[in-house]
Amino acid sequence: MKMEAVTGILNTTIAVIFTWVGYKTAKMVWKYTPYSYPNARIKVMEARLLTEQKFNELAESKTLQNFVVSLEDTEYKEYFTDVSTYSIEEIERALEKALAGTYELMFKILPKRSRGFFELLLEGWDVRNITNVVKAKLANEPASDYVIELGTMLPKVKAMAEAKTLEEILVILEGTPYEGLYQKLLLGEIDVTRFEAELYRMYYEKLLNYALSRKDDERAVLEDYVRFSIDRLNILIALRAKKAGLPAEEIKEMLIPGGTIELDPILNVDSFEMALAGLESTKYGHIIRSAREEIERDLNALGRALNDYMITKVSELERVYPLSIATPLSYVLMKEREVRKLRAIAKLVENGVKPERIKELVGEVA
Repeated sequence: MKMEAVTGILNTTIAVIFTWVGYKTAKMVWKYTPYSYPNARIKVMEARLLTEQKFNELAESKTLQNFVVSLEDTEYKEYFTDVSTYSIEEIERALEKALAGTYELMFKILPKRSRGFFELLLEGWDVRNITNVVKAKLANEPASDYVIELGTMLPKVKAMAEAKTLEEILVILEGTPYEGLYQKLLLGEIDVTRFEAELYRMYYEKLLNYALSRKDDERAVLEDYVRFSIDRLNILIALRAKKAGLPAEEIKEMLIPGGTIELDPILNVDSFEMALAGLESTKYGHIIRSAREEIERDLNALGRALNDYMITKVSELERVYPLSIATPLSYVLMKEREVRKLRAIAKLVENGVKPERIKELVGEVA
C-alpha cells in the first residue's frame, strides 16, 4: 500500500475520532453546563432555609405582629412590607407570594428546557384553586377566602371567586382546558367529587406526558417524581374513600393512572384498617409501619410522611444527577414545606396555642 493511501486512511480515522469526541463533548456541555450557575445559586438559597431554631423562635411569637417581626431577618421580609393589620389572611397571602416568588426565580435562572416543568407545577395550583372556588360556591361560602395566590391563571380564578352565578364561571373558563369539565358539572352529568377527580386526572396525565417526553437524566428525575406524586395522591384518595365507606368501583373511578403500585387488593377489603394493613406490602410499607398508630388517628399524618419521603427521594436523585433538574425541584419541595410550617405556626399563634405545644406540632407539619 502506498504511503499516500496510508496517510489518507490515518487522517480520515483521526478526523472521525475528533468529530466523535467533539460531538460527545458538545453534548455534555449542552447537557450539564446550563445547570452549573443556577444549581450553585440554589445551593446557597438552600442554606438559607429556616432552621429548627428559627421555627422555635417563631413559636414563641405569642402575637401575629411578633411573628412578622421575627421574619424580618429572613428572605420573607420583602413579602411582608404591605402587611398592616397583622391578620392571618394578610400573613397567609404574604407567604403565598413568597412561594410564588420562588417559582418566578426558577423561571428566571433555569435553562429554558427546564422551565416547562415548573410551569406545569404552577398549573397544579390552578387546579387546586378552581376546585376550591367551585366547592365554596356550591356550599355558599365566600370563595375568595379559598383562593391561593399561586398559579398561571390567578386573575381568572379571582374572577371566578367574585362571580355572582355558577353560569358566570363557565364564561370565565371559556377557552381553558377546564371549560368542558365544568360544563358537565353544571349540566349535572358529574358531581363535584368526580369534577375534582377528573381535573387532577387531566393534570397528572399532562405532567407524566411531559416527563416521558424528556431525555436522559431529566426524564429519570421527572418520571420518578411524577409517578411518586401519583402514588401519594392515589394512596390518600383510596384510604379516605375507604374511611368514608365508598364501594371499590367508585374509588377506582377517582384514582389517577400512571402510578407504580397496584391498589386493587385494598379496595375490596372491609375496613380502613385492613386497607392500611394491605399497603404495608407495597414499597411504601415502611412509611406506614413507622407511624401506624398516628396514621390511624389522623390520615394527614400519612400525607406528611409521604411528603417528607418525596423530598428524601428527590434529594437522592440530586446526588446521582448533581447537574440536573433534581436540584431546583428539591429546593422547591423544601420551600413548599417551609411555607406550610410557617402557615401552621401563624394559625396556632392566632389561636392562642402555647409556645411549647406549637413547638411540638410544628415538627409534624410537612
